[in-house]
Amino acid sequence: MTTWLRDETPHDIFRFLRQGDEGRHQTARVTADGAAWLASAAGGRDGSALTRWESRPDSPAALPCGTVFDVVNVDPVFGRRMLGRLWEEGPGSGPVAMHRGRMMLFAAPGTAQRLPALLDWEEWGEEVPRPLCHGLGDAVTVPPLVPSGDAGPRWLVAPDTRSPWLPGPEVVLWACVRAVRAASAADVRVSIFPPADPDANVYDVSRRR
Repeated sequence: MTTWLRDETPHDIFRFLRQGDEGRHQTARVTADGAAWLASAAGGRDGSALTRWESRPDSPAALPCGTVFDVVNVDPVFGRRMLGRLWEEGPGSGPVAMHRGRMMLFAAPGTAQRLPALLDWEEWGEEVPRPLCHGLGDAVTVPPLVPSGDAGPRWLVAPDTRSPWLPGPEVVLWACVRAVRAASAADVRVSIFPPADPDANVYDVSRRR
């Protein structure tokens, strides 16, 4: 753990965030603990993200995947369906962000490697819009610590703890399948009337008295 993550020597950005934590909870707002978790993804090798956030907390930053988190990058419409299933029927989600018209679901390390194989084996896998999986060796752009108000990346579910729960590949697969099945069921139209017989005689009764 690097010195800039220790409570006894916090950087100004952590003080700034902690001052806003008291008595406030906003789903799309990063807390001081959430910022510490994000910064820990650099593993002490690169302080550029923290340095940039200190001077501009409303600026996005690039962080590596694979050790602290993986990212599953999905179509936003399908992603909202996945989130609906996770929150309504499942265990909830980890942090979630939007960037360049895509939804980024933060997942447990190893998810990026395992999820594609699970989708290949899943019966409904062919119906799932293929996600982009970012794992070890990849980096992603994360939204700023405080809302910037522009069209850049933004948090839908911001990190608010140093140890957020992150869905693993099986949970993400479950959400994908549930989202596909729900969309498929919505397309089914059930009628109480039997299909019309093409050879049946049809009479116009509108003129009856």
